[in-house]
Amino acid sequence: MSSNIQVQRVCKICGKEFTARTTVTQFCSSACSKKGYKAKQKTAKIESSNKETQRIKNQPIEELKAKEFLTVREVARLLNCSVRSAYYYVDCGMMKATNLGQRLTRVKRSEIDKLFEQPQNVTPSTNQKQFDISECYTIEQIRSKYNVSESGLRGLIIKHNIPKFRKGLFAYVPKTIIDNLLN
Repeated sequence: MSSNIQVQRVCKICGKEFTARTTVTQFCSSACSKKGYKAKQKTAKIESSNKETQRIKNQPIEELKAKEFLTVREVARLLNCSVRSAYYYVDCGMMKATNLGQRLTRVKRSEIDKLFEQPQNVTPSTNQKQFDISECYTIEQIRSKYNVSESGLRGLIIKHNIPKFRKGLFAYVPKTIIDNLLN
């Protein structure tokens, strides 16, 4: 379609001013048009490559979302936190987990969903209200009294679901439960 219109434009590639014969012309010459086409194709390829990279990066997370039972490392990846933080959530009772054996801690997918349903003002140290500090041992007191290693004591606390809470620098465990368990 030819027309008698003459529109002053600025070329998108070289920046020179030119007279266009249509209202949609963007380039001043065939050479600039070819450069514009190549730039458009390059941008499309880069965009396509970036989308493919994102799909590959998100694929493991999609697989984790489909699993019913997750390891603590998978929970950490899903929550985008450290593995130690995921163990903390399990230890303080914010998330329930089952220990199937040595290094076989599994978390149900629904437990992760429950984390986000809890009210924000609930703190993980709700066990503190049940026991007075005078009725509790610190971890160091238990270790020295019963000659138990730190990892062994942690395993007992997890295995028997013993309430543990922190106040200041110390972690406290009820005396009655520990005495019954280790005597």
